[in-house]
Amino acid sequence: MYIRRLTLSHFKNHTEADLDFSAKINCFIGDNGVGKTNLLDALYYLSFCKSYFNPIDSQNIQHDEGFFAIHGTYSKNGDSNDVVSCIQRRNAKKQFKLNKKEYNRLADHIGLYPLVMISPYDRDLINEGSEARRKYIDSVISQFDKVYLDDLINYNKAVSQRNSLLKQFAETGYFDRSSLEIWDEKLIDLGSNIHEKRKNFLTDFSVLFQHYFEFISGGKEKVNITYDSQLHDNGLRNLLEEAVPRDRAVKYTTVGIHKDDLLFEIDGHPVKKFGSQGQQKSFVIAIKLAQFDYTKNIKTFKPVLLFDDIFDKLDHNRVEQLIKLVSDNSFGQVFITDTQQERIEMVFNKVDIDHKIFKIDNGTVIEEK
Repeated sequence: MYIRRLTLSHFKNHTEADLDFSAKINCFIGDNGVGKTNLLDALYYLSFCKSYFNPIDSQNIQHDEGFFAIHGTYSKNGDSNDVVSCIQRRNAKKQFKLNKKEYNRLADHIGLYPLVMISPYDRDLINEGSEARRKYIDSVISQFDKVYLDDLINYNKAVSQRNSLLKQFAETGYFDRSSLEIWDEKLIDLGSNIHEKRKNFLTDFSVLFQHYFEFISGGKEKVNITYDSQLHDNGLRNLLEEAVPRDRAVKYTTVGIHKDDLLFEIDGHPVKKFGSQGQQKSFVIAIKLAQFDYTKNIKTFKPVLLFDDIFDKLDHNRVEQLIKLVSDNSFGQVFITDTQQERIEMVFNKVDIDHKIFKIDNGTVIEEK
C-alpha cells in the first residue's frame, strides 16, 4: 500500500498543494515553520480522521478561510485507486469519505490505511502521564482490531455514566448500590476483554521493540516495557467492590483499565528520570518501528511510515543507518522531513533507492528535479 497523490486546500499554512509521490521515499525539505510537518499531518488525517498535533479540527483551517480539504489517492495491492477525503467547514460536522461515500462512523475507517508517525512530540510518551501511553497502545491495537475499538468506546462511555451517577449520589445524599452495579457489569465485561488484549499485544510487541532499540543503540543498554495494570492481580469485580467507599468519596471511578500504564525502563531504571536525551529519542524511535513491524505482520501489508524531523541530534552515520533500514524491502513508503537538504542528498548518493525531494517555502511545495 502507498499514497500516490495528495491534494490540499486551505490546510494550516498550505493554500493549495497537489503532489505525486514515490512509492518508496519522499523527503520534504525546508526551514523550520514553513509547513513540512503540516504535510505529514495531512497524511495522518487520512488514516486516523484527525490531526496528530491539534485535535480541534476547525483550528486546522487556514486563517480567514471557510474550510480545509484533504484528498489522498491510494494504491493497494497494486491495482486500486482508492480516494480518501476529509473536508472540514467552519461550524459544521467533519466529512470523511472513501471513494465519495461518507462514513456513518469515523471508527469504521480506522485501520484501513495504517500509518506510523515518528515525531519529536513522541517524547510525550515518556514525559507525560499514563493517559498518553494508554492512548498510544489503544491507537495501535485499534488499527487492526475493530472489536477492541468498539469495546474501548463503550467502556469509556460506561465510566462516564458511572462517574455521573457517583456525582449524583453525592449531590442528593442518596446512594443506590443496585444502579451502580448496572455500570459495574458493563465495565467488568468490557474491561476484562481490553485487559487481555493489551496484555497479549505487549508480549509480542516488547520483543520487536527490544530488537529495534538494539539496532539503533548498538546494543549498549538493556531496555524493557512493562504493562502495569490493577487487573494483573485481581479481578475487576473485586476491585470495583472494594473501591466503592473511595469512589463515593472522590465522586469518580478509581479502578479499572482506564488506570493502566506502560513502564519504560533502561538498565532497570525509569527512562524518564535516568535516560539521556539521546537514549529517550532512541527509545521512542524503537517503539514506533516496532509498531510498524507489528502492524505489518497483522495486516500482511506495509503501513506508511512518517519521519518528522527525527534526524536532529543524530550523527550522520546514524542517519545513514536509519535510511538504509527503511530502504530495504521490509519497509514500504516513507516520508521524511528535514531542514538540511545537503544531509539528505548525501545519504541518497550512497543509498540507491527510488525517492523524491520536495522543497517547501512558506506553504509552497516544489518538487526538485
